[in-house]
Amino acid sequence: MPTNTDAERSMILVEKDASYRAVYDIHSKRESAGINRGLYYARGLIEAFRKQGVEAKQLDIHLVLHGDAATALLIDDTYQVATLDPFSINPNGKIVQDLIDLGVSVEICHSAMKSKGWKAADVLPGVAIVHDGYTRLIKLQNDGYALVGGF
Repeated sequence: MPTNTDAERSMILVEKDASYRAVYDIHSKRESAGINRGLYYARGLIEAFRKQGVEAKQLDIHLVLHGDAATALLIDDTYQVATLDPFSINPNGKIVQDLIDLGVSVEICHSAMKSKGWKAADVLPGVAIVHDGYTRLIKLQNDGYALVGGF
């Protein structure tokens, strides 16, 4: 019976001249590598596209953080209060700025903010505030964005 070696198999790749749209549903405070898991995997997606010849400017990615995940988007002073640790620094600050610099729209749910008593000044610079996470996710899916969930 013939066997296929890696050299004989072709790998399915994305089209490198196309544009791609995705929205991440990030609602958990679970972490990978010390940062919010959804942020971690969103950065990994950009890298996976890059390895296939797709530049960041060809990607239109929105990260909608709501529920427990919203804490990842707080400035240090507010993060310290939210985590009950007066010495903590928000470990997500750098990845959030890196993602914004790559053109990603990082978004926080106003309903989550309101329930926690957070104001716009409590949110990291460059983060967009959306009315609520669920309607934002639905709107972007209706606009043709691929939903990436589980975070």
